[in-house]
Amino acid sequence: MRIRARRVLTPEGERPGVVVVRDGLIAEIAPYHGGPADVEVAGDEVLLPGLVDSHVHVNEPGRTHWEGFATATAAAAAGGVTTIVDMPLNSIPPTVDVPALQAKQAAARGQLAVDVAFWGGAVPGNRAALRALHEAGVAGFKCFLLPSGVEEFPPLDAVQLEEAMTEIAVFGGVLIVHAEDPATIAPAPHGRAYADFALSRPQAAEVRAVATLVEAARRTGCRTHIVHVAGAAVLPLLAAAKADGLPVTAETCPHYLTLCAEDVPDGATEFKCCPPIRDETNRDALWEGLRDGTLDCVVSDHSPCPVEEKRLDSGDFGAAWGGIASVQLSLPVTWTAAADRGFGLSELARWMSTAPAALAGFTDRGALAPGLRADLCAFAPDEWFVVDQLRLRHRNPVTPYQGRKLRGVVRRTWLAGEPVEDGVRAGRLVSLRG
Repeated sequence: MRIRARRVLTPEGERPGVVVVRDGLIAEIAPYHGGPADVEVAGDEVLLPGLVDSHVHVNEPGRTHWEGFATATAAAAAGGVTTIVDMPLNSIPPTVDVPALQAKQAAARGQLAVDVAFWGGAVPGNRAALRALHEAGVAGFKCFLLPSGVEEFPPLDAVQLEEAMTEIAVFGGVLIVHAEDPATIAPAPHGRAYADFALSRPQAAEVRAVATLVEAARRTGCRTHIVHVAGAAVLPLLAAAKADGLPVTAETCPHYLTLCAEDVPDGATEFKCCPPIRDETNRDALWEGLRDGTLDCVVSDHSPCPVEEKRLDSGDFGAAWGGIASVQLSLPVTWTAAADRGFGLSELARWMSTAPAALAGFTDRGALAPGLRADLCAFAPDEWFVVDQLRLRHRNPVTPYQGRKLRGVVRRTWLAGEPVEDGVRAGRLVSLRG
């Protein structure tokens, strides 16, 4: 397979070329006029590396009516995402031991439009299962410091957190953490006022949790990753940890980079997520955190639910499920705002492909370079479209981006050099070891 494009985004920057694919890998990026090509990419398209979304809640088995592998991976492919890493909670059983991992793998087989790897979970009582899960190929381990929202995935207390981090450090794993301090969180107030909900989960909860994690990483040496940073007040803590050489990284999400609390109407529970979307000044500071490298990744935190669980009829933020389903829209949502702020496609590819691939431990993807997997997408960065939630591929059509005008259209996606077609299930289950 030979794919010719006037704009190929390589680690060294954009250039014209022909991506030559052999056995699912990029054999070379040949000169633009270096012989015939099987596919000619349109002049307004850029060949990007397929995105790696390391934060996706698929929910199958157990809550497949919320989201399943067939729908989640179809949505991913439509959004230029060629690899997802599935979170260990919201499915039943949660991925907290090897039999649960095997149950999830069995549920996924034959359904995948893109590649799928898995996070394991760190919960009270499963310290002895962590190494076995690591050896079975999970990317790392997710934990919560406060209730997760589902009873079967409880949080770690301070002692259990230290024990898990000590164990994970022994075998060189990574712990990814929902970082909000439980003592600083108030019960979600019932009612339609978004401001009341946001105040119940203040930035101080993120600050205290991140401070705890940084010191635990200092003591244990455990690689520690903070998921879905919403509050910019944590950025100085993260920057200081990095300056001290601690193995601490962090991500944020498209909704924190593009939405702001001032624009969330009361009763609009499609905007509810945890931690909450914060104000415009905070949003601007998150972009600066990406600019200076304090934040490493941009990932979706695709967290869907049935339409009725969003309580759109009552608009009750206290009762609604907290999560935003956005795996299909992450690239255009982020690019629309990034382009306005002067960022280029190289930064976008680093945040949304290279860095999350490195976080999850992939060495064979995350960039367009010889020897890596030929996972790529044709992206028209200057084409605009209006979001219609009924055209999205995830299972339940709810999105805070409904009706929003976005810049950037994914026109084609390739997995291991083969075009991803509707109904074709060529994705693989990926083990990070063996």
